[in-house]
Amino acid sequence: MQDPNFVKDAFSKIADRYVVTNHVLSLGTDILWRKKVGRIVKAWSPSDILDVATGTGDLALELQKACPTSNLVASDFCPEMLAHASKRGVKQTQVVDAMNMPFEDNSCDVLTVAFGLRNMADYAAALTEMKRVIRPGGHLLVLDFSTPEGILGKPYDFYLNKVLPKIAGVLTGQEGAYSYLAGSIGDFPSGQAMCALISDQGYTEVTCKPLSGGIASIYTATA
Repeated sequence: MQDPNFVKDAFSKIADRYVVTNHVLSLGTDILWRKKVGRIVKAWSPSDILDVATGTGDLALELQKACPTSNLVASDFCPEMLAHASKRGVKQTQVVDAMNMPFEDNSCDVLTVAFGLRNMADYAAALTEMKRVIRPGGHLLVLDFSTPEGILGKPYDFYLNKVLPKIAGVLTGQEGAYSYLAGSIGDFPSGQAMCALISDQGYTEVTCKPLSGGIASIYTATA
C-alpha cells in the first residue's frame, strides 16, 4: 500500500520524461504488452471504456486505436501526467482519484488499469471501487509488473533494484522516484496472489496471463 501524496509528487516530477524512460527501461517491450491489451479489449466490443491511472496515456492511445467506436475516458490523479496524455492525442481526460471516483455506478463496460493499481493506497478498496463503476457482466483488466519465478528471479531482482533506478536517474534526474517504483513492484501481489485478491472483491472468471517470462502480467475478470 502506498502513500498517495508521495506517489503524486513522484509522478509529477517524472512526467516530462516518463514515456521515453519506460520504453528504454523495458527495451520497448511495454509497447507490445499494451498492444496485447488492445486486442483483448477489442474482442469484448465495449461501448464505454474507463482507463484508470492512465498516466501519460500510453494505454489509452492504444485503446483508441483498437476500439475507435468506443467512448473512452482516461483518468488519473496527477494533472501533470494528464497534460502529456492530452498533448499526445488522448481525446477525453479527467483528473480523478481512483480510490473515490466521481463516476456513476455501472457506467462502463470495461475498466483498464495499467501499472497503476500498484501505486494505490489500498489495493482491495481500489478494486472494489472499480467494480462499482463496471456494469454487471463487464470486464476489469489489470496490466502490471509481476515477479518472475525460476531462473529469471534473481537476475530480474538485481536489474529491478540495482540497475533500473540508476538508468532512470540518468534519464529523469529522479533516481529516488524509480527506487520507490522498483520497491513497489517487489511488494505487489502477483500471479495467483493477485487473482485471489481480485476474486475476494467479488469478481468472477479471474485469469492471469504472464508476459515476457513473468516480468509483467495481464489479469482479467468479470464484474
